[in-house]
Amino acid sequence: MFATPQNLTAYCHQAQHKLHPDIWRYLQDPGDHPNSYALARTKLMPRPLRNLSGGHTGLTLFGQKLDHPILLAPVAYQKLFHPDGELASAMAATAQGGQLVISSLASYLFTDIVRCTQEEDSHADVTPAPWFQLYWQNDRDNTLALLERATQAGCSAVVLTVDAPVKVATLDLPSGIRAVNLLQPNSVARPGSSVFNGLMAQAPTWGDVAWLRRQTRLPLLVKGLLHPDDAQLSMDAGCDGMVVSNHGGRTLLAAPASIECLASVVARVQGQVPVLFDSGIRGGQDVFSAIACGATAVLLGRPYIWALATNGTWGVAHVIRLMRDELELTMALTGCSHLSDIGQHCLFKT
Repeated sequence: MFATPQNLTAYCHQAQHKLHPDIWRYLQDPGDHPNSYALARTKLMPRPLRNLSGGHTGLTLFGQKLDHPILLAPVAYQKLFHPDGELASAMAATAQGGQLVISSLASYLFTDIVRCTQEEDSHADVTPAPWFQLYWQNDRDNTLALLERATQAGCSAVVLTVDAPVKVATLDLPSGIRAVNLLQPNSVARPGSSVFNGLMAQAPTWGDVAWLRRQTRLPLLVKGLLHPDDAQLSMDAGCDGMVVSNHGGRTLLAAPASIECLASVVARVQGQVPVLFDSGIRGGQDVFSAIACGATAVLLGRPYIWALATNGTWGVAHVIRLMRDELELTMALTGCSHLSDIGQHCLFKT
């Protein structure tokens, strides 16, 4: 019998004990250590004796009022980790006044995930429906069909992931777990290179991003940018925001840590659209550091899945609360009463 975890490290250890070794390796491999290490090296400047009365962590993002800037990142096949899967994560995000980004590879139907968030917070006047993370589906027709299913289910924003056009399966899914929202189109074999003439021939381009922008009225973000020139191309295509991310270290292993690229992207964007941050968040202090470097909000990945595996909805909600508490404490110690007070001046640079 495990005791209730009191921090992320304890959740990590308990999740490893609960999950099958193959599923644990799928979740952790190749690991997010360079990202989390780079964040951990960030130094913050304490500023005591400030008047912080009335402080809070709330923000408005694409017209949605959130109690804190910690969004749950899209993670595929969440039934692998708990029978309630994405339903548990969505209910926890809603209960904590936050937001979930549903993966294209979700193991529950979009309609069921969205519905449970509305039921979870039925006392509220308006509950923001989850966002939808879109993987390009080989061609425009299949991509649009998937987007329309998510839109009809009620998803309130679209996050196009562009940094993983070549996805390699590392786990044989157990019976009963699959991407239930996909049409499962057949791949067409092409002569020559399996990458350039195969997978990359079906991958999206900036022209496809501009086309996608014309297909939906929902806010459209591009996830997986590290270079400031790509941030500019995203805005040129009409996107409403972007997510600085290296996919949690799962794609190009030699890519720089996301936090090392955030400031240059923010400098190029110059406040024209929100810049979100992903990869390596391990606590509220990391959330603060990302915001100090210019992020509007962050996406949390593996840690909430540890909590999901450990204790379902309650575990995910608890981890969000722990991180929000640590964010508030960090704000207090650095003299910041609101997210808008956080900036480069909070960083200690030698």
